[in-house]
Amino acid sequence: MSMENVEDMQRDFADVDINNGSNDDDDEQDEQVPSPVSNNNNNGMNQPTIHRRVSSSNMQDVLSDNGDYFVEITISEPQKIGDGMGSYLTYKVSTKTNIPKFQRTEFSTLRRFSDFLGIHSLLASKYIKLGKIVPPAPSKNIFGTTKVKISPQQSEPGNGSNVEWVEQRRAALERYMNRTAQHPVLRVDLDFINFLESDQELPRAVNTAALSGAAVVRLFNKVGETVNKITYKMDENDPWFDDKITEVENLDTNLQKLHSALKSLVTTRKELANLTGLVAKSAAMLSTCEEHTGLSRALSSLADVEEKIEILRSEQSNSDYYIMSEFVKDYLGLFVAIKSVFHERVKVFQNWQHAQMQLSKRRENRGRYELNNRTDKLEQAHQEVEEWQVKVQRCQQQFEEISSEIKKEMERFELHRIKEFKANLVKYLEDQMAHQQQIITYWEAFVPCAREIV
Repeated sequence: MSMENVEDMQRDFADVDINNGSNDDDDEQDEQVPSPVSNNNNNGMNQPTIHRRVSSSNMQDVLSDNGDYFVEITISEPQKIGDGMGSYLTYKVSTKTNIPKFQRTEFSTLRRFSDFLGIHSLLASKYIKLGKIVPPAPSKNIFGTTKVKISPQQSEPGNGSNVEWVEQRRAALERYMNRTAQHPVLRVDLDFINFLESDQELPRAVNTAALSGAAVVRLFNKVGETVNKITYKMDENDPWFDDKITEVENLDTNLQKLHSALKSLVTTRKELANLTGLVAKSAAMLSTCEEHTGLSRALSSLADVEEKIEILRSEQSNSDYYIMSEFVKDYLGLFVAIKSVFHERVKVFQNWQHAQMQLSKRRENRGRYELNNRTDKLEQAHQEVEEWQVKVQRCQQQFEEISSEIKKEMERFELHRIKEFKANLVKYLEDQMAHQQQIITYWEAFVPCAREIV
């Protein structure tokens, strides 16, 4: 890492105000929020301002995740806008909340997929460098998007496999938004609030395009970050971080194995459902040509049972996918976000080390000037030493702050992780047991019909 890059990161590392600069010193006050409209399309007109009255005592509860404050978000009604490769999907984003920072308790708006990527980019740029765990947005899928774009224009965005893909994306967006809304700081960020509340179209998030110059820049940045992670080894003096990094790596590795197994289970269960359907059709065809009345009736009943079981096994496959597989996939993304936060701490440590080295060099220069009686250089040397002393202190403070924040974030993450895994496992088991019980009921109803064959 070059000295210029390190200095750039030092300048970039700054505290973020979730109110985007508004003052919360008063116990209760009006907060002015500009409406999120494109700067390129304001025509010189004054934009309306949103006023919210927020008490500082309430906000303390919201930010500390205390009390009964909530934000519930539903993504629904995907609609295809336009035709051909210039078309896109919009989603209805409905919100229910009792947090005082919001204008209303229930509201909805329309957003396209790039808007979701845009709000994630905004939150990530502000909070990851502060040690906050920002949930990742669903990844782009060029193949699935293209299939929907070239499908015929209609009220529903495609059919068959297209509908399945759109539903998968809708569900992924809903999980992403609710996971973000669970975070006590992210859910009251004004960019996030405006994303949910504003009825106006947001400025186009051009940097989210998969095939663009910005995407190439992001790729090179990621390569640079990866090289830095591999080549730089931080001298850790806090055993908590060593233990936690090892724990995260182990969980991540085993979750990847679980996710791979769940994907195979989904595929196998779908194949089993299809084969069950073939059995139903074959039994039905056999019953039509069977001359024995009792056997023909039994085969016809068998076809009915197998057809019902086909539907149940298809539902079980959806349960495997949406309740377990996608849930585990979301946590794999969260562990990537956690690793990013840990790496931010390493970068802050690098800034601190760089500042210390620069301070040592400035002190050496000052010492040489004093020995050589270079009075013309001494004043500048004293200033440089003082400047780098301030930078060292600031970097040390930033390192201590991000270290403390990461520990708080990991504590909150662990509490939510255990709670969510428990809820999902119980939901999955109950769903599977209900389907199995229904299968048993179908077979029990078929037994008398089979015994009637004489």
